[in-house]
Amino acid sequence: MSYETMEVRKVTPSIGAEIRGVDLAKGLSNQQFDAIHRALLENLVIFFRDQVIDVDQHKDFGRRFGRLHIHPAAPKGLEQHPEILVIKADENSKRVAGEEWHSDVSCDPEPPMGSILHLTTVPPDGGGDTMFANMYQAYETLSEPVRKMLQGLTALHDGEHVFRGRYGIKDAGKVFPRSEHPVIRTHPVTGRKLLFVNRGFTTRIVQLQRHESIAILEMLYRHIETPELHCRFKWEKNSIAFWDNRCVQHHALWDYYPAKRYGHRVTICGDKPFYRA
Repeated sequence: MSYETMEVRKVTPSIGAEIRGVDLAKGLSNQQFDAIHRALLENLVIFFRDQVIDVDQHKDFGRRFGRLHIHPAAPKGLEQHPEILVIKADENSKRVAGEEWHSDVSCDPEPPMGSILHLTTVPPDGGGDTMFANMYQAYETLSEPVRKMLQGLTALHDGEHVFRGRYGIKDAGKVFPRSEHPVIRTHPVTGRKLLFVNRGFTTRIVQLQRHESIAILEMLYRHIETPELHCRFKWEKNSIAFWDNRCVQHHALWDYYPAKRYGHRVTICGDKPFYRA
């Protein structure tokens, strides 16, 4: 694709691109929005550098792509901004969000379309990179017999074991989302098929016996971890990553303890996953 209003530089041939020539604080023209949307669909995750934006500008950027999602388990972060998920780690952290491969809140009946993370504090000596994996390619590089076997199967995605007690808030009596989604999903915009199970939320393939489900899921998770499916983003202050949560998984590295890392994330509502033969 050609982009007249900005420079789009690929990070790897199959996933990731860095966008230059855009100042998100100034808002987007319709032409710029269309170009960014095309870049996201083509590259699955896009990155911006040197973006000094406030909370409202962050939310406005997200709203260009759809209604903003409210996280089902996060504590109150910023007053009057429930759409903002605060991402932070410091010397007091016992764990951080995203330490294993996952698709954001895939336990929701309608998992998010995408997430936009803006970091304003990064570790001074490096670390804290985020890795992203291409789920189109994960599906396409499975053998044909395995692809046929997975067609029509569904899997349970459960938020209970992920979110219970995660953020140090009182959640007694709270019910976290649990949903059943197709193992092979069709992207609602591109029409491409992709693998839609993840180590973070997926607990079982419904149609299989338990031992069969454990074996198949572990095989798929290890396949997702194949390095050729990935790109890796090195954060700088005021960087932004925007990923298509429908066809991307990500993994946040926590290799910088006890240094600080801080930022805000907005997440865009999605739709109910489906499989179209």
